[in-house]
Amino acid sequence: MEIVLAAPRGFCAGVNMAVASLDLAIQHFGTPIYVYHEIVHNQFVVKSFQSKGAVFVNSLEEVPEGQTVLFSAHGVSPEIRSVANQRKLFAIDATCPLVTKVHLEAIKYAKAGYTIILIGHEGHDEVIGTIGEAPTAIVLVEDDQDVAALNYEEGTKLAYLTQTTLSVDDAGRIIRQLRERFPWIESPPKEDICYATQNRQEAVRVLGQAADVVLVIGSQNSSNSQRLRELGREQGKPAYLIDGTTDLDPSWFTTEDCVLLTAGASAPESVVQETIRWLQTRFGATLREETVREEDVHFPLPKPLRQLAKQEGK
Repeated sequence: MEIVLAAPRGFCAGVNMAVASLDLAIQHFGTPIYVYHEIVHNQFVVKSFQSKGAVFVNSLEEVPEGQTVLFSAHGVSPEIRSVANQRKLFAIDATCPLVTKVHLEAIKYAKAGYTIILIGHEGHDEVIGTIGEAPTAIVLVEDDQDVAALNYEEGTKLAYLTQTTLSVDDAGRIIRQLRERFPWIESPPKEDICYATQNRQEAVRVLGQAADVVLVIGSQNSSNSQRLRELGREQGKPAYLIDGTTDLDPSWFTTEDCVLLTAGASAPESVVQETIRWLQTRFGATLREETVREEDVHFPLPKPLRQLAKQEGK
């Protein structure tokens, strides 16, 4: 067996920032630290922080008044920020700057009187937060059928935005359909799908061609991880999405396979390395890393934590 280890893979700049923020908050403020929704969509990361004393909540009503709460990398709506203020919570905003970009675009278009067509997955934390910025101006579309159901007269002020973690191919197809139906539709100067999502998808698209099996580290509720598995299957390869080695089934592999191994943007490298050891132990696998694109992106910590980081030399 040969393992082809895809690069880039795993944590993106937004996840690194969010995880570092929660780590620093726990160190400085002690526990419990409350987190609104999962800090990132990865069960390994969530359970790790729970063991340190983080408490993940789905409603701010679960947070005692005056306590510290951290908003996850996926962002929140203005309504949630308002509730935090009302409950006198000390809020640390670990929203990924690329998600914030989409929020600001939604606000701008809504103020200018546009109907905003948001391409994304209903119920995803990021989509809920974006819609919350301009709920009366945003229409969500998930697929071709949703686009076909739209009906706007020529000249209607239309713009589209996208969830940052979508499949590049799927989003591109829907955007083409929107432009065919509404040629005047506007879009932001720079696309919304994040650099890390695109780079990880590109790596699977390029390296998956020569693989026999595609193995993706990531959680089932991770949108970008799901897209990586889908890309593998679109290439006609068996493709699996796992949280960790306990999910692995030896029957998926043979000793002759070339296994492409990658990880979603919220999956830690420690799980990748554990998976490599599992394959090496059972199948005598060799390892080769292939870099499709270099990444060197870093996001600053939230303002309340920057001074703390300086004091601790981080």
